[in-house]
Amino acid sequence: MQKFGISQPVRRREDLRFLTGHGRYVDDIAPRDALWGVFFRSPVAHARITGLDVSAARAVPGVRAVLTAEDLVDAGVDLAMPAVLVRNRDGSRAAAPVRPALAVDRVRFVGEAVALVVATSHEAALDGLEAIVFDHEDLPVHLDLAPGGESLHPEAPDNVAFDWEIGDAAAVDRAISRGAHVVRLAVDDNRIIANAVEPRSAVATWDGERLHFSVSGQGVWGIRDALAKGLGLPAGKVHVTTPDVGGGFGMKATMYPEYLVLAEAARRLGASVRWTASRTESMLADNAGRDLVSTAELVFDDDFRLMAYRVQHDCNLGAYNGHLGQVIQTELGAKVLTGVYDIPAVHARVRGIYTNTTQVDAYRGAGRPEAIYVLERAMDHAARVLGVDPWELRQRNVIRPEALPYTNVAGETYDVGDFPRMLDRAMAEADVAGFGARRSASSARGRLRGIGVSFYIEAILGDPTEGATVEFTEDGVDLYVGTQSNGQGHETVFAQILSDLSGIPFERIRIIQGDSDRIAKGGGTGGSRSVTVQGTATKAVVETTVEAFSAFLRDELGAPEVTFEDGTFRPGNSNRAMTMLEVAALARARGRTDLLRQQATIRLDGRSFPNGVHVCEVEIDVETGELDVVRYTAVDDFGTLMNPLLVEGQVHGGVAQGIGQAVSERVVYDDTGQLLTATFMDYAVPRAEDLCFIRFVSEPVPTRTNPLGMKGCGEAGTVGALAAVANAVRDALADFGGENVDMPFTPVRLWSMIHGHPVPGARARPMP
Repeated sequence: MQKFGISQPVRRREDLRFLTGHGRYVDDIAPRDALWGVFFRSPVAHARITGLDVSAARAVPGVRAVLTAEDLVDAGVDLAMPAVLVRNRDGSRAAAPVRPALAVDRVRFVGEAVALVVATSHEAALDGLEAIVFDHEDLPVHLDLAPGGESLHPEAPDNVAFDWEIGDAAAVDRAISRGAHVVRLAVDDNRIIANAVEPRSAVATWDGERLHFSVSGQGVWGIRDALAKGLGLPAGKVHVTTPDVGGGFGMKATMYPEYLVLAEAARRLGASVRWTASRTESMLADNAGRDLVSTAELVFDDDFRLMAYRVQHDCNLGAYNGHLGQVIQTELGAKVLTGVYDIPAVHARVRGIYTNTTQVDAYRGAGRPEAIYVLERAMDHAARVLGVDPWELRQRNVIRPEALPYTNVAGETYDVGDFPRMLDRAMAEADVAGFGARRSASSARGRLRGIGVSFYIEAILGDPTEGATVEFTEDGVDLYVGTQSNGQGHETVFAQILSDLSGIPFERIRIIQGDSDRIAKGGGTGGSRSVTVQGTATKAVVETTVEAFSAFLRDELGAPEVTFEDGTFRPGNSNRAMTMLEVAALARARGRTDLLRQQATIRLDGRSFPNGVHVCEVEIDVETGELDVVRYTAVDDFGTLMNPLLVEGQVHGGVAQGIGQAVSERVVYDDTGQLLTATFMDYAVPRAEDLCFIRFVSEPVPTRTNPLGMKGCGEAGTVGALAAVANAVRDALADFGGENVDMPFTPVRLWSMIHGHPVPGARARPMP
């Protein structure tokens, strides 16, 4: 019997299942007799559909159905995908064109779903796909991150979906006129693909009255509600479940067109229909991440203190609004717009541009990595222009502890932190003092060496409300949670929290998740919310259980009072001591089954703000442009650590994804909108040899916004990594105009910078 407490480095118990091949993913649980679905996707980026003949496909042996948009409309299906909208600068609503589940009249990106073929085997479905006749009239393709070009939607005649702002433009203008120094920098934030190990997949089953939909996702309730709306069903007629998930990263957090079409196919055929995307299909149709160009201006006084900050973004939405596409670079990015710096005057303007590409939506960090990247690149550039040490410039401008709580331009209040101490600790842990010697050693080997720093802050997002339920069984406890593990170790950390707070042995706790029937409501996983909100909800349900069990024992034992401490109930009129499981057993024996299921719901009034300083060192081969990340140090403040081992793993994973974007990953379309990076032969995810040892150091200041003092850690590594790597590259290329180099820092791009050639793939960045 073991009791693993909070802050103990407990190894993930689910890993044994995963590493021995016993994980249960959507493909593993699909019924053996399920039909196979395959989607016909647009082969062109922009065209008017002049003909769609599926008659031959329907006649292919084994094909059970071929569904088009016309079929769905005839069945009364609402084709529109959900999307959150923002307001323009003038208060009007942003453009809201319908994104249909299957293309209607026009296709707008390569990979857009046009039809679904359902067959008795995957091979038969592919044969049916080949028999579809798709005729089209090509239209001009718009790929630039600028207004104009052929309009994708009547609602946005110049392809601008929104023009949004926050802050005080006039105050920034006044600061620019008075400031001693104004520094400007334009940067490009490249488009990337999430590439989860498990592609998107789903199985839909119709039993005659009710839909069961199993999906590889990040929460079941939003998808349940979207399916119910699309199919015209009460929410209670839709049951959504999620088994093990092989990675999400925000890409699997939202509703997709394929899900609605699969569900209608299952309802129409009265059968189970399964679908798993191929890797190329995922690259064509999964929500992409990042993809924006930015111009930043920093204003300083004579003492190099910040007076103002202005930033302008043009962000790529893709062909349609993703579910969260409009809010990522606007509302979400604005929450950390000024980072950890005290900036009196701030203004941000963001334009969302429609292009003939896949939708851009949430990807690890969702707006916060982009905001911090621009700011930290600009701070580093300013230090060089002004002749100030980059560490000193940051130290002069960080928010001081005595100024906390501090409310930023977005109205977000940083409750606690010690930002100057974080900088000092990072300098020591990264051995900044010894960098000169390391650079000299690299130079002796014919390599350029650079060091870069990034000071980030995160805003933990997502639904602030969450519930938890404990159910006492014959052999232990089931804890029902409203989040969804995508590989983060929830089965371990939630059991660990419950064990610590209740005294229930760790190995007798089972985590129940991902089932809309068994769990009435939940916020899912996203925005690093899981441990913070679910941990707080778990604490609340333990308190509810203690109160109920104490009342039961007072009545049962005639005790004037009952105390609970260190996992033990003690009646005040005796020396008897009982564990929570023993009280549950007594309640069961007395027929008090009402006590065996306890629930609690919490709502956090404020966000938590993880923050940290990441320091990266790189080496670049002058002859080849090859870059190596040779040292990496992350000093992070995540408040109270529930499980330091899991936290370190999350930081490592986040940093690896950040390094991947910075060094090798980049989505490329040709001028006709064809995706050129549609396989792993062309799209370079980071490999083990691309990474170095990542040193993680905790410098915690527990938050006051939740009772356990936790701050989320799932996305912080990515938020800090981008600018740390970029600033290191800039430092290494100081003698070669390094301020103009943009991610990814591939050998050919770096070699071009070093040798004075045009940088391949560079795009225009400043916005008028």
